[in-house]
Amino acid sequence: MKKIFVINGGQTFAHSGGAFNKTITNWTKDVLESINFEIRVSNVNEEFEAVQEAENFKWADIVVYHFPVWWFQVPNRLKFYIDEVFTAGHNNGIYKSDGRSRVDPAINYGTGGLMHGKKYFVTTSWNAPETAFTLEGEFFNQHSVDEGVLFGFHRMNAFTGMTLLGSFHFHDMEKAATKERIDNYEIEYKNYLKNALETEELKVLN
Repeated sequence: MKKIFVINGGQTFAHSGGAFNKTITNWTKDVLESINFEIRVSNVNEEFEAVQEAENFKWADIVVYHFPVWWFQVPNRLKFYIDEVFTAGHNNGIYKSDGRSRVDPAINYGTGGLMHGKKYFVTTSWNAPETAFTLEGEFFNQHSVDEGVLFGFHRMNAFTGMTLLGSFHFHDMEKAATKERIDNYEIEYKNYLKNALETEELKVLN
């Protein structure tokens, strides 16, 4: 049985109540429970004990992050959570060092992670429409979410030794968040996640 650790990074702040990322977290739980995966869930809005959260990373086969993108960054509470928990995971299951040796410090940076063999999955939610990333002349210069804004986030996870299982991005969730679009997103997302997890299971079995 796969062990999945889900982090709800949908922070309650200013005009944001974090409701949509709570919904995404529930969609994820629906999928995981339907295939009998073991689940732990943390919410960055709640008080947490960093060492225990590091234990959740160590326990998991797959870590799932859900968060909105604020000013082209993760929300500040999620950043605080990551800083605290990854620090608690130093020489404690998350990373040992930056990977370099004093003999030749110019090479091997980023190879000191302790989470090799584990995977991570990420969703983001945006006010920006998908066309802002794909159309010539639009804001993100035709760089995808994963290649652009999330580049540092993906490198962070690679630093721990984890590899990417998949990503799913929800666009235009303020001006165009109709019930029909959300219902369609639910179907699309659940199918995507279930396929990613089942494909991963087949790789393990083979």
